Amino acid sequence: MTALELTLVYLLAAVLGVVACRSLRLPPMLGYLVVGVVIGPNALALAQNSEAIRYLGEFGVVFLMFVIGLEFNLTKLRAMRKHVFGLGLFQVFFTMMLATGATLLLAYLAPRVFSLGWQTALALSGALAMSSTAIVVKLMVERLEMESEHGKRVMGVLLFQDLAVVPLLVLIPALGTAGEDLMGALAIATLKAVLLIAVLLVGGQHVMRWWLTLVARRKSEELFVLNLLLITLGLAWLTELAGLSLALGAFVS
Repeated sequence: MTALELTLVYLLAAVLGVVACRSLRLPPMLGYLVVGVVIGPNALALAQNSEAIRYLGEFGVVFLMFVIGLEFNLTKLRAMRKHVFGLGLFQVFFTMMLATGATLLLAYLAPRVFSLGWQTALALSGALAMSSTAIVVKLMVERLEMESEHGKRVMGVLLFQDLAVVPLLVLIPALGTAGEDLMGALAIATLKAVLLIAVLLVGGQHVMRWWLTLVARRKSEELFVLNLLLITLGLAWLTELAGLSLALGAFVS
C-alpha cells in the first residue's frame, strides 16, 4: 500500500468514526481513538506498510505537539502558577513514582511475565502521567467548563504536563543507551536540549516575529499557512538533526 493509499484509508476511517460518534452523541475524539485501534497493526492491520505508518504517525505527533505548544504561554503560566506548580507537579510526580514502583514490583514478583528494567518502568510511568491536552481542552470547551473552578485546576495540571513533556522527550531516548553510558548520554542530551531551546526561545522569537510580520503584510492566508508548516517541520527537523526528537522542535515552535 502506497503512502497516498494509506493516508486515504486513515482519513476514510476517521470520517466514518466521527460520523458514528456524532450519531451516537459521543465526543468525536472517541471516534479517532476507536478507528485507530480497529485498523491498526494489532487488529485488522489494513495497512502493511510499517515504514509509511511510522512516518505518518511521527507527523501526527509533530502537529499535535505544535497544538500543545500553542496552549502554553508565560502569561497563562503566571496567572495559574498555584495550579500549575502545585497540583500539576503533585500529579505528575505522584503518578510517575506510583507507576514506576508498581511496574518494578510486578517485575520482581513475576520476572518471567514482566521482565522490565527500571528504564522501561520510568518510560512507562512518564507516559501514564501525561494526558492529551488537545483532547481534554476540546472536551471542556464543548461542555463550557473552561472557566469553572475544576476547569482551571484541570488546565493547570495540563499546563504542567506540557512543561514536563520537554524533559521527558530528552530523557526517554537517552534511556535506550547502555547502562555504563547512560549518565553521559543524559548529560549530552540535556545540554543539547538546553542550548537548542535557549537559542530558539531567545533569538528565534525575534527572527520569527520579524519574519511573520513580513508574511502577514502580504495579506495572503495561503502564504501564512505555508510558513507555519515550514517553521514547524523545519524546527522539528532541526531538533532531530541535533539528536533529539521531532516532537520537541514542534513544541518549541
